[in-house]
Amino acid sequence: MTAPLFLLDAGALAGVAPGAEVAFTGAEARHAAASMRLGAGESVLVADGSGARASCVVVDAAPSAVTVRVESLEHDAAPRPALVLVQALAKGDRDLMAVQASTELGVDAVVPWEAERSIVRWKGAKAAKAHQKWEDTVRAAAKQARRARVPEVRPVVSGTAVAALAGPDRLLLVLHEDADLGLGGLPDADLEAAAEVALVVGPEGGVSPAELDACTAAGAVPVRLGPHVLRASTAGPAALAVLQHRLGRW
Repeated sequence: MTAPLFLLDAGALAGVAPGAEVAFTGAEARHAAASMRLGAGESVLVADGSGARASCVVVDAAPSAVTVRVESLEHDAAPRPALVLVQALAKGDRDLMAVQASTELGVDAVVPWEAERSIVRWKGAKAAKAHQKWEDTVRAAAKQARRARVPEVRPVVSGTAVAALAGPDRLLLVLHEDADLGLGGLPDADLEAAAEVALVVGPEGGVSPAELDACTAAGAVPVRLGPHVLRASTAGPAALAVLQHRLGRW
């Protein structure tokens, strides 16, 4: 079984070499020592969330602080193209389900989208709390998947402003049941030329005509996943799986 992973502060592994000892505190230490009851001699992984991951052995474990000795280090380079999930806000935590699964499947960033047909709305103080919930979900899923990189949760976008995510080196793909082009039929050259590939997933009521028009006018490509209509919680992860295979990562 793969050793459990604990996330350190960004940059915490910079300059660290095999043989060095690293300590972590707070929630990660309590999880390791109190919840998992890890003790001296057990193997763990630690990562700084930005690509560095170390295989370690526990030297001392207490709920207040855990000290580990670094056995080896590796660094996961930032992939190109980066894969981004633009997930419409959805009721019943279906948006969070999509974000969690997408993180486990290797997404590099997520963008909350308050689409025209989204029932859920982020307003006032609720917006900051909801954004934090997405960040917590991403962090927990990255730990579960033993990822060295924690996906970025970008600022929320609203309505037709989602079209601004398209650009010269950013390929914006809008998942739409009426699209003529299947995701599997997207030319390899289009994927290889992009620095970033973003998947736009609509809410329960779908992407509005105005949003679709704005996206296509900005250069986005409507694509479909197949003959079935998927929930807001499953469309994004399913599309990411296809792209990971297309890019040769799986």
